[in-house]
Amino acid sequence: MAAFDHTPPPFFKRGPAPLAMLTLYVAVSVSLLVLDAKFRYLDLLRQALAVVTHPLQQLAHAPVRGLAQAGEYFQSVDALHDENQRLKRAKLEGAPMLLRLQQLEVENARLRRLLAVRDRQPASGQVAQVLYAARDPFSRRIVVDKGQQDKVGAGLPVVDDAGIVGQVTRVYPFVSEVTLITDKDQAVPVQIVRNGVRSVVFGLGNGQLELRFMPANADVQEGDTLVTSGLDGTYLPGFPVARVVKVERDNAYSFARIVCAPVAGVENFGEVMILAQREAPPPRPEPAEAVEGAPEEKAAKTKKKRPLRQP
Repeated sequence: MAAFDHTPPPFFKRGPAPLAMLTLYVAVSVSLLVLDAKFRYLDLLRQALAVVTHPLQQLAHAPVRGLAQAGEYFQSVDALHDENQRLKRAKLEGAPMLLRLQQLEVENARLRRLLAVRDRQPASGQVAQVLYAARDPFSRRIVVDKGQQDKVGAGLPVVDDAGIVGQVTRVYPFVSEVTLITDKDQAVPVQIVRNGVRSVVFGLGNGQLELRFMPANADVQEGDTLVTSGLDGTYLPGFPVARVVKVERDNAYSFARIVCAPVAGVENFGEVMILAQREAPPPRPEPAEAVEGAPEEKAAKTKKKRPLRQP
């Protein structure tokens, strides 16, 4: 009788319900997203994954780089010779202007010393190669081949031979991520060269920029060049940023709509330059009169606080 009461084992061993497992995985994923966004707990894991996947990325880009190098190798020798001759002619034609510019720089430095004005900080940096663009279609970012091992830090400005390209926003051991000025989350303090008006230019996310919060009657014209003002402490002053291409004024609105085009090749060239961090300005010395008068003031205060003796 005991043999008939024995229940055979199930043919398939069933675990937790699929809906329960899905709920658990969704809860864990949301928790990790919230913790990473608020406390940045996964930065170390992200750095480790970047180190592990870096050789795979280099291997994946090897065929593309090989084809590009082969194409450059098989370029016509005559074309390279013509380009070399053209550059030599351009160098000779620009030599008088360059020599005059050097003389003006020396004269400007001497006048600044006479007027006790702080000299402009020289621009220095390192050249980086653009590896690829970010995969997010709603952002304007590129990845370059310089990282923490090259002493690159977040916040450093990036330029090319024409002007401002963007800013380093994320750094890994071997590569860095650069957010272009055309990204919708980027803003650059600028100044109009023609009249010196200062403002802020914002990226639109579609390859253009917008000069916002300018009054409808502001002195802004199509063709005006915008350069960095240097007020944010990140960009050195005087670097070209954009050129005004369209100005729309409507009396019904308080501000004008000003659309600009970037001067630099933010999505064209393969090499950029990462500028070094700006040096902090030296502390301003205290006036000599205040330093000399300090002991006298202290003695006067002590004399006032001294109590009178009773006879």
